[in-house]
Amino acid sequence: MEKRENWGSKIGFIMAAAGSAVGLGNIWKFPFTAGQNGGGAFVLVYLIFVALIGFSVMLTEFAVGRRRQLAAVGAFKSVDKRWTFAGVLGVLSGFLIMGFYPVVGGWALAYVFKVAGGLLNNPGAIGDSFGAFITNPSAPLMWMVLYLILNVVIVVKGISSGIEKAGKVLMPLLFGILIVIAIKGLTLPGAMAGMEFLFKPDFSKLNGSVVLAALGQAFFSLSLGMGCMITYGSYLSKSENLVQNAAIVTAMDTAVALLAGIAMFPAMFAFGMEPAAGPGLVFVVVPTLFAEMGAMGSVFALMFFVALTVAALTSSVSLLEVVVAFLIDEKQFSRKKAVFSSSTVMVLLCILASLSLGGVGPKLFGTGAFDIFDLLTDKIFLAIGGMLLCIFAGWRLKKEDLYDEVTNKGTVEFGLFGAWYGLIKFVIPITIAVVAFNGIRQGFESGSGPIMILGICIIGFFAAISKKL
Repeated sequence: MEKRENWGSKIGFIMAAAGSAVGLGNIWKFPFTAGQNGGGAFVLVYLIFVALIGFSVMLTEFAVGRRRQLAAVGAFKSVDKRWTFAGVLGVLSGFLIMGFYPVVGGWALAYVFKVAGGLLNNPGAIGDSFGAFITNPSAPLMWMVLYLILNVVIVVKGISSGIEKAGKVLMPLLFGILIVIAIKGLTLPGAMAGMEFLFKPDFSKLNGSVVLAALGQAFFSLSLGMGCMITYGSYLSKSENLVQNAAIVTAMDTAVALLAGIAMFPAMFAFGMEPAAGPGLVFVVVPTLFAEMGAMGSVFALMFFVALTVAALTSSVSLLEVVVAFLIDEKQFSRKKAVFSSSTVMVLLCILASLSLGGVGPKLFGTGAFDIFDLLTDKIFLAIGGMLLCIFAGWRLKKEDLYDEVTNKGTVEFGLFGAWYGLIKFVIPITIAVVAFNGIRQGFESGSGPIMILGICIIGFFAAISKKL
């Protein structure tokens, strides 16, 4: 068995973990969700939830991973075989997300070249161009494969030589580009209305659905519940300060989401545009926005899509690593064999997902592969995975063992340990259960009830055979 790898430096780990947390959700989902939920009041509630729940769950994942020095499945299994399914759910989530995420990562990569090739010269055709591109059976597949190759090249090199080195370059690049675009947006006439919308809370717009949206966004934006942070934590040395690292990673992730909001809202207000949902926001509204800026617009659009590709890449690398670490830890694969075998399956899933957007390929309950993978992970697996992690840490692990891990046997000061432990044991599992219930309810309301039932059955199946896994 190969010797377990470790991060080469603290800054390398922080950049990689922040990269894992920062993904497409920060750049398209946060601005859209903030716009849909009244702006400032949503942002304020989101920040409170990030500080309380996001930080707490991240610290728990780091502690569980480092304590056992094993990735998602092994960390649970080595304590209690009955809990193996909680880790398997994380690996399954990673697999399914990597069944559609590289498709969107490929779109971002393609748009770097599309913008360079003059996409913005005809603003009226931008919307039709995107629709034609994603429903084309072959073009998106080529970009998806290119994007996945980038992931393979990074992950096959290992922790310190691959993921860590990539994080040290890609994360500062992402921050730099977003800051430049945000500054440009703030110089536009009428931009301050956008900043006011984003940061001046209007509490009359605050209601239950806004609070739930903020809670869901806080949880999902940090890449929690899928085993990424357990896996990254398992490569940490015992001398690292977990509390400090969790705080820094949480702050960096939140900063990217806010920067994305600042990069988009002032410009949207300046040009009188509405934020659209999902892909429409970044691949239609944003290019149209930059086209309004004249000659420099193409430069900023190019920078934006480089940033989007980077954000996608730092997240998908960590998702691939979750699956790879499982194969190395549990099946004794070499790193190369683990990377190539898992990415081969991911290519097949991505082909199904990409073709489904053009109406090609098999359907289940009238739903294509792309939407099935997205629904199962976004609405069910991640939230339930996070809830199980907290129940495991709060009720199955000994309080003294957690204290030893989080405080490095009492050498690291963490005065809020009692409050954190109370949140993990009692408050957060109930809170995340509400998010999971809400996600499943929304799935039923949108006509995806059979997919929701399938997801619950999958979890039940793995729970039932957990001891044999």
